[in-house]
Amino acid sequence: MANDVLVLGAGVIGLTTAVCLAEEGHQVRVWAERLPERTTSAVASGLWGPGTTPRDSAWSRVTFDEFSRLADDPASGLHFERGLQVSSSWSEPPSWVHDFADVDMCAPDELPDGMLFGFWCTAPLIDLPRYLRYLTGRLAAQSVEIEQRTVRDLAEAAAAAPVVVNCTGVAAGKLAADDAVQPVRGQHVIVRNPGLVDFYVEIGGECEWAGFFPHGDRLILGGVRQRGQWSLAPDPEVADQILRRCIAVEPKLADAEVVGHEVGLRPGRTQARVDEERIGASRVVHNYGHDGLGVSLSWGSAREVAGMLAD
Repeated sequence: MANDVLVLGAGVIGLTTAVCLAEEGHQVRVWAERLPERTTSAVASGLWGPGTTPRDSAWSRVTFDEFSRLADDPASGLHFERGLQVSSSWSEPPSWVHDFADVDMCAPDELPDGMLFGFWCTAPLIDLPRYLRYLTGRLAAQSVEIEQRTVRDLAEAAAAAPVVVNCTGVAAGKLAADDAVQPVRGQHVIVRNPGLVDFYVEIGGECEWAGFFPHGDRLILGGVRQRGQWSLAPDPEVADQILRRCIAVEPKLADAEVVGHEVGLRPGRTQARVDEERIGASRVVHNYGHDGLGVSLSWGSAREVAGMLAD
């Protein structure tokens, strides 16, 4: 039976969940404090990665399969690219390494300085601004519009619909009174691509690493994880550190033109929350706290929510 569903949030989790529900026949509305192009999702690097727990691994595989289908549509912003992933923290490959396609392990003499292991692989790389527009278009095709609106508490949303899906990311900490949620600040430097076609990312690092992600003429450089920081203002010192680390890996970047700086707040949580509660007469389903894996887990967790509402 179709439900009248109010989805809160218009980042990649909110939009994907709304698309899943609308295309399954539910009557969907979306309320969002920030429109898609102003969310943290819009400034994500866009590299798909596998989940590291059984639940997240299953969700990431669902998402990988969906991305494989969407890559045939140029409007989606999905493109599969070859890239190198390395680690200075791990000497052995993690169990999830073969969730990537076309994996080739590096010999020790093929690794960048200081790295203990690495592998080449093929993975989905998503141009997030374009992808969010694509998802918004799929909602429009189902006559779903996004209303820009600030929700002060879940009771307000529950009074407006019999089913509410809370996809508010880092804002869910306050909205759902969830102390487990904390901001994890990320910052990127955007440069004009000097001709790089492969992505590069250092994995296993806790706070700082080097990574670059090509999206045509635009190249995203990262990265940092700054827990507990709420500032959305680019930090010039952090930007300089990102540039130095990336140039050390790829000297071509030394002359690349810097065209912008981006900051986003990942919704940090030990694990994503997907469960439900009752507020008044309404059913409230939570789908937030995906940290840096929002894109990677998006379709899997959205399908989980859809399955809960189908019940």
